[in-house]
Amino acid sequence: MLKKHLLAAATLTSLGALPFAHAVEPQDKRWYVAPFATFINTGGDRGAQDGWGGGMGVGKMIDQHFNVELKGFYQGFDKKPGTTGEWQLAGATADVQYFFSRNAFAPYTVIGIGGMNTRVSGIEDASFIGEAGAGFTYELHDNFLLRSDVRYRYNNNFDTTFGRSTDEFHDMTVNVGFVIPLGPKPKAEKFEVPTPAPTPVAAAPDCSTLDSDADGINDCIDQCPATISGSKVDNQGCPVSLELKGVNFKYDSAELTPNAMSILDAVAANLINYPQKDDIEVHGHTSSEGSDSYNMRLSQRRSQSVVDYLLLKGVSNRLTARGYGESQPVADNSTEEGRSLNRRVELIWMGN
Repeated sequence: MLKKHLLAAATLTSLGALPFAHAVEPQDKRWYVAPFATFINTGGDRGAQDGWGGGMGVGKMIDQHFNVELKGFYQGFDKKPGTTGEWQLAGATADVQYFFSRNAFAPYTVIGIGGMNTRVSGIEDASFIGEAGAGFTYELHDNFLLRSDVRYRYNNNFDTTFGRSTDEFHDMTVNVGFVIPLGPKPKAEKFEVPTPAPTPVAAAPDCSTLDSDADGINDCIDQCPATISGSKVDNQGCPVSLELKGVNFKYDSAELTPNAMSILDAVAANLINYPQKDDIEVHGHTSSEGSDSYNMRLSQRRSQSVVDYLLLKGVSNRLTARGYGESQPVADNSTEEGRSLNRRVELIWMGN
């Protein structure tokens, strides 16, 4: 199973090292020419018929949304029936176009300001014009687009009325033509984003050479990892007993010394964090001084003191006190060294 995980990780890491190709859309900033034909719907104040015209624009694409363009035009139309004279309009505007997108079908809005020369019935004068409208382009080829827009035109003739009751006129124009961009259309450029070289995956160490909790059982067969330090374990690494070295009592008493409490604080913390919650017996033992019955009672009280202290510190295992007096020596009671070894407290895991 471990080998499968390592193989999968190595495969994903090697795939992650492949560069990814990205395409960057370039800005089209070409110049263009734009011939067009115009239908003009004259305002009522002119007292004239509708007419026709045409012109030419020269412009530049600025960015994803804006074009600027200079446009010249000529338009002509007759007066109403029963009158004589022909209106002749020649002028130019500077336009700004805003495109909502640059797709094949590209709608836009436009505003423009400029000047116009008007001639009718022998009267000729220059005037100001302003235009606003909306339109679209449709790309048939990189260098050929259809274009059409509808515009409102305001015309102020500065006190020249051309025989009318006002010097201001309001017309509508419909322009239809095409756009010819000059030069090749920029193409999307692809580039590769390099990715960091994969970090080498270290081979997993052989578990048979590891003993993470230092209990003498290698990690391959240890069924109880993180055993409390100092514990005696069985052949599967599970705790059997733990001698509480340094847990001493005041003379001829079951009262714990300050040093014993400090040691038991650490033992309690380990038991709280240890995942196995087997029942534990606390065994108390004495040396051979005094009578057997006295030593039995003293060892019982001392083991009970340890149980009470561990429970007070939050240990949740089921704890039972057992006093064995001098009945289970581990050393010779005829020497002080042996007697010291026999005065001990042990934790015994009942599940193991």
